[in-house]
Amino acid sequence: MPELPEVETYRRFLDELLLHQTIVQLDVFDAHVLAEPEAALRQAVVGATVTGTRRLGKNLFLELSTGRMLVLHFGMTGDVGAYRDEPDRPRFTRVAFELADGLRVAFIDPRKFGRLRLADSVADFQRQKKLGPDALDLTLAELQTALRGRKTLLKPLLLDQRLAAGLGNWIVDEVLFQARLHPERVAGSLTPAEVAQLHAAIGLVLTTAIEAEARYRQFPTSFLIHAREWDAYPVPGSEAYKHCPTDQQAIVKKYVGGRATYYCPVCQKEQ
Repeated sequence: MPELPEVETYRRFLDELLLHQTIVQLDVFDAHVLAEPEAALRQAVVGATVTGTRRLGKNLFLELSTGRMLVLHFGMTGDVGAYRDEPDRPRFTRVAFELADGLRVAFIDPRKFGRLRLADSVADFQRQKKLGPDALDLTLAELQTALRGRKTLLKPLLLDQRLAAGLGNWIVDEVLFQARLHPERVAGSLTPAEVAQLHAAIGLVLTTAIEAEARYRQFPTSFLIHAREWDAYPVPGSEAYKHCPTDQQAIVKKYVGGRATYYCPVCQKEQ
């Protein structure tokens, strides 16, 4: 599932392709991914120039010269690509934007859970969707306020997009591992020092993932994500990823708040 690091990678890709380019044609191959009437979307984007790109959590925004914004949400399997000739159109392209020079930018989504919609501004979209600040912009003071007095378990609370937009399942597991906090700690029980550790871990995990362009095999061996076995471990032939890199304890998988959760029972003691 595209999380914040993937979407930031997509944003940078589209920024290189689309900035100051005019969309001359919109090709809709599957209207299922449209959260707007096709005619309204076509009217909003065809002839408009892309003046900027932005991101809030897992949502990507194309700023248009008309003053409106096109919002891309990638669902479970969304991606972006580019092509020129029809035979080269990526499989599962649902919508394509053709530029004046003939380049086409594809919104790709095999499972069709992604959505394209219009918004007047990022702030308006954020308010309508009840999203918190972007997780990369979350301040320590905001995190302290969000946790104070809360009796909710830590992991489910961090997954609540009203607290911070963009903290997904594996990211929260990694953040809690790096902060040495148990996913079932009561959020309000954290000390000021632990909240500071948590805030620092959010920044560490997100910036590391973005720098690696969300390629999991490039993440440090000190990261828990390798236990999920989504990609090859950085050390060929090793199964060290099944154990905590700090104390070699076997990584535990359980369900917290209905979500698959990975943690080290030694480093992340339940208190």
